[in-house]
Amino acid sequence: MSTDALFRPIQIKSMTLANRIAMAPMTRSFSPGGVPTRDVVDYYRRRAENGVGLIISEGTGVARPASLNDPNVPRFHGEGELAAWKDVIEAVHAAGGKMAPQLWHVGAVRTREAEWTPPGPYDSPSGLSSPGKQFGEPMSDAEVADAVDAFAKAAGAAKALGFDSIELHGAHGYLIDQFFWHGVNVREDRWGGKTLPERSRFAVEILKAVRREVGEDYPVIIRLSQWKQQDFNVKLAADPKEMEAWLSPLADAGADVFHCSQRRFWEPEFEGSDLNFAGWARKLTGKPTITVGSVGLSGEFIAAYGGEASQPASLDGLLERLERDEFDLVAVGRALLQDPEWVVKVRDGRENELKSFERSAMAVLY
Repeated sequence: MSTDALFRPIQIKSMTLANRIAMAPMTRSFSPGGVPTRDVVDYYRRRAENGVGLIISEGTGVARPASLNDPNVPRFHGEGELAAWKDVIEAVHAAGGKMAPQLWHVGAVRTREAEWTPPGPYDSPSGLSSPGKQFGEPMSDAEVADAVDAFAKAAGAAKALGFDSIELHGAHGYLIDQFFWHGVNVREDRWGGKTLPERSRFAVEILKAVRREVGEDYPVIIRLSQWKQQDFNVKLAADPKEMEAWLSPLADAGADVFHCSQRRFWEPEFEGSDLNFAGWARKLTGKPTITVGSVGLSGEFIAAYGGEASQPASLDGLLERLERDEFDLVAVGRALLQDPEWVVKVRDGRENELKSFERSAMAVLY
């Protein structure tokens, strides 16, 4: 099937992308002490040189003491850290690429290294890491306000450094998503509530603060997921009506693009329609959307953490959906992690050169 649909340009506010392919954010833990190294610069530069339309960085911590659960994940605050990110974006731009940092706060999530703890208390809406499991204390109003400000300042720093867009990580059971999720947000004040729109206030306030910081023409992406790392079967929105009630306030607050995370992009979101999450988000809000989830590979990414390898898979189903404008962009994760030349190989019809994904790829920066 023709891949032309993947290689159409698209304009999103001030950002023009040469094609519809985004590099999905993937945690790499190759930034000692939170500072990206030259290897990190080269890692992103290689993807820009090889035709990725929009590079979305690995998650980067905002300025809260426990925003990260790994000392080797990069931060997006501090003089040395931001100077290193300046090197990244300059290299990406020199190679003809566009890039957005993903701004992240992990919330109530255990640390990845047993001998390291973050330099401050964990943040979460209700002191729960999963339903019924205590993990720290609920955030105070002052702490919530400081977290909102931390996201906004990081967005402003990204614009000042020359990044083309920013993405807020509001998915996968991390802090913003913990506020969405009724299972771990049991607050009874303005940051909680019985309905999903009520529990979306934290994200809404972050989006408003970010928009004030970056201005109207700067593209703001938010990544969302129904599923959580704590429970793959969670569904925040049970039907289209509830999804619209969730997403519309986010769009009104400043979200320009919804990055809709699924474990398998081809799975329908609701009964009675073959639209996936990104398809429904686009239909309900009119905003551009990014689909993601096991694109170009036979196995899904959660299984990869257990050691499962994946083989190159047909893009025909993806291309059919893209051609009928079900979504606007396609985020590619493991295939691009394994092979920086994935985009040009797809563009040039070199399918026989596409690589299988092996778990060992997570341990190196190609």
